[in-house]
Amino acid sequence: MHIKFTIIASILFFVLSQKAVSQNLQVKQGNIGFESNAELEVIKASSNRLKGLFNTSSNSFAFTVDINSFEGFNSALQKEHFNENYLESQSFPKASFSGKILDNFDPTKDKQTLRAKGKLEIHGVVKERILEVTFTKKNGEYHISSSFNVLLEDHGITIPRIVVQKISPTIVVVVNAVLK
Repeated sequence: MHIKFTIIASILFFVLSQKAVSQNLQVKQGNIGFESNAELEVIKASSNRLKGLFNTSSNSFAFTVDINSFEGFNSALQKEHFNENYLESQSFPKASFSGKILDNFDPTKDKQTLRAKGKLEIHGVVKERILEVTFTKKNGEYHISSSFNVLLEDHGITIPRIVVQKISPTIVVVVNAVLK
């Protein structure tokens, strides 16, 4: 009887501990920003409407942002050109990154930097990327951050000759989010 109870208790403990460790974390607050640092002009914009999920048991993730949610341009005309001429947000309304964490996510660590491999879709063009993501655990939440470069030509975004000195061909993207 004692052995049977011990086995059942062990199985129950294992199942419950797996449920506690394995969970879906959702973006509670998320920000994604970009910077184009060209010869004649610096363009910065960001969106606080980043959405996403991370499943700790499968190490899979999916993040998305509405292109027209970016704010902070130097002018209204610059935002209009961004949406209409370059990112064509009517035809390609979202950018996304989905895939898996390649390294072992350890929910007991306060800070860890892991590699995320996935498909980055911008302007309707999908590119496989491996990005570094830092997870920092604070008060039961995970703060994630990542910074990476995007080549406009990789995503079919062309820069007209007339503004080639005002738009960098390489854009720096910074992501910060709180997952809970």
